[in-house]
Amino acid sequence: MSKIIDTEMLLDAELLRYARQILLDGWDIDAQLRLKSSRIVMIGAGGLGCPASETLVRAGLGYVHLIDDDVIEASNLQRQTLFLPEDIGKPKALTAAQMLERINPLIIARGTVARLSEDNAYELLDMASGKPNLLLDCTDNFATRDIINRISVRYQIPLLSASAIAMQGQLALFEPHLNTGCYHCVFGSVTVDAEADDTVADERTCANSGVLASTTAIMGNLQANAALQYLGLTKNPLTNKLLIWDGSQMQQRLMGYRKDTECPICSASY
Repeated sequence: MSKIIDTEMLLDAELLRYARQILLDGWDIDAQLRLKSSRIVMIGAGGLGCPASETLVRAGLGYVHLIDDDVIEASNLQRQTLFLPEDIGKPKALTAAQMLERINPLIIARGTVARLSEDNAYELLDMASGKPNLLLDCTDNFATRDIINRISVRYQIPLLSASAIAMQGQLALFEPHLNTGCYHCVFGSVTVDAEADDTVADERTCANSGVLASTTAIMGNLQANAALQYLGLTKNPLTNKLLIWDGSQMQQRLMGYRKDTECPICSASY
């Protein structure tokens, strides 16, 4: 039998579990109910996806759908906190979803083993049931982020994009329905190498450049923090701002950006 969540009220078990959160100034029963009734889609169940999804479901997010086509490897265990040594070889999305429901049985977590593309986005995002409240980009390469951004703009779904490499990270929350800019406005596009007939971009990943375990933990939780405010308080704490975190210097700063009026993604009509 499929689990059904009552989004009209909080159960006694939920009031007890989320009591410290509900006590916060500015975060009340209504905020907790908004979080409970929210549905997010997370692309990537690795170094960023694990801490971000865990914090969100512990906080009471009602529904999380993880999409990832990768399997767990021994090298993932250094930072991908939802996995154990006995999980090596299993699909990340399914294993993460199962663990999230063990962590909080009051939520729904779903995993899909697939690679998101513009062609399958409508189906994978379950658009027939309505738009998700938020897309979380937890991937580790520019080309995939570019595809997720295009999907966000096409379907007018807010996109919370995080990245982590070495001891550095970045975070931004784009709201395409407000026409305030998109990922492409900030980072540009994948270029094409005509001679090689291939795409060229910043292809640094954790696999080829390394990453400190704390970097993904911090960036994933910063991503969760922004998502909690957006879903529970209907507030974007990063409106037209890019958060840049530098772990080697223990510094964090915000950089403003503007919509590119000639952006081929968010200024074009689909």
